[in-house]
Amino acid sequence: MKVAGFTIIRNAIKYDYPVVEAISSILPICDEVIVAVGKSDDDTLQLIKSINSPKLRIIETTWNDSLRQGGQVLADETNKAFDAINKDADWCFYIQSDECVHEKYLPSIHEAMLKYKDDKQVDGLLFNYVHFYGSYSYVGNSRRWYRKEIRIIKNNKSIRSYKDAQGFRKKDNSKLQVKLIDASIYHYGWVKPPKAQQAKQENFHKMWHDDEWMKKNIAQVEEFDYSQIDSLEEFKETHPKVLQDRVNNQQWSFKFDSSQIKLSLKDKFLLAIENTCGWRIGEYKNYIEV
Repeated sequence: MKVAGFTIIRNAIKYDYPVVEAISSILPICDEVIVAVGKSDDDTLQLIKSINSPKLRIIETTWNDSLRQGGQVLADETNKAFDAINKDADWCFYIQSDECVHEKYLPSIHEAMLKYKDDKQVDGLLFNYVHFYGSYSYVGNSRRWYRKEIRIIKNNKSIRSYKDAQGFRKKDNSKLQVKLIDASIYHYGWVKPPKAQQAKQENFHKMWHDDEWMKKNIAQVEEFDYSQIDSLEEFKETHPKVLQDRVNNQQWSFKFDSSQIKLSLKDKFLLAIENTCGWRIGEYKNYIEV
């Protein structure tokens, strides 16, 4: 069995993306990792090269910044990385630049890939998600956070990155058939110094909206206000080893007061149902579990 990882990145230093940690977290389980590095305003290319692994293969790209509707440029770049994977790979492991895999999950991920490698009913593998917010000590626990997403797909080029590259579909727009596995993706996109988070938000929304929308909806402030959150809970487990230096070196302070949870009665009711039986009413699923 051969496994190829793939990801995209641009301006990693400027917007403080933990892309080195993201790539490093999947390297042990991959035979090769393709990194599509977009033309950047900083030393992102050198940063990726500093990983210094024989498994790494870098392709240099230019992002089409005119693709602003719905984050389409992200899917476009993701497809470039996916298409660069050689035909002999069985599985393709997609990791975004603000995600990490805890090393404790690698054995179960490898076992699942072996189990479903030749199963023609399975297009990909579905992961649970843990979303960190404000600091490395808190995770989102409300309905605003997506619970699952596809991160491993068969090396079938009829599969395409979908919309803003959060998930995948086939060229005919049909959903992938997937198996949920016993593993989680740790998402750190909402954990940055407040100034870096604000800069990232301003840049990020440019991939979805025009300049007029940006002026009306994105506050012109120096630092991101992390207090604008509905509900969090304390994270009491361990982070991936590759991310531990970032955890230890956090330079800003954020604390969430559980007495300040901002959930409507409706949201509290729906969340109670979800926590009791695991059913999220009205949940969007860009996949078919088999």
